[in-house]
Amino acid sequence: MLNLEVKEELKSRAKKIKLLLLDVDGVLTDGRIIYDSKERDSKFFDVHDGLGVYVLNKAGIKTVLITAKGSATIKPRARDMRVAEVFADISPKSAVLDKILKKYNVDSSEVCFVGDDLVDLGLMKRVGFPVAVFNACPEIKQAAFYITIRYGGRGAVREVAELILKAQDRWKEIINFYES
Repeated sequence: MLNLEVKEELKSRAKKIKLLLLDVDGVLTDGRIIYDSKERDSKFFDVHDGLGVYVLNKAGIKTVLITAKGSATIKPRARDMRVAEVFADISPKSAVLDKILKKYNVDSSEVCFVGDDLVDLGLMKRVGFPVAVFNACPEIKQAAFYITIRYGGRGAVREVAELILKAQDRWKEIINFYES
């Protein structure tokens, strides 16, 4: 259980978020990559994570994907979720942060990044709300302000989306939309 001071700081950071940055492999997917006999890859995406990103966009909070490894599977999924932009084959990932901050007119304190592995460390240290998925490596967990209860690719992104929307008192409007 989080103590009251940590809970308040968590809510304060989540309340400021205007942009969500996500790693792909290990965050939006469970980290598995399947290659077929024609060397095409497949990934597993969680539908709940997708709806989380979609409702964030509906609430005016854009999402950008940043991945060190490109894949043809990412763009159609990003389109389905209404992701604003995809940066693929990026290393180090922190190299695109200044460009993103400028393009989306946000301060780093207004950015949440969700990561899981060493390639995410630079970004984790530069945003206002760094989040590690439950199954992240120890170094990412240490750099995170919040560690999800759910695993990457298994609802962690949805958890973060709900946390942000609830902190911003926007969750009820999402519920109302789907009740009508």
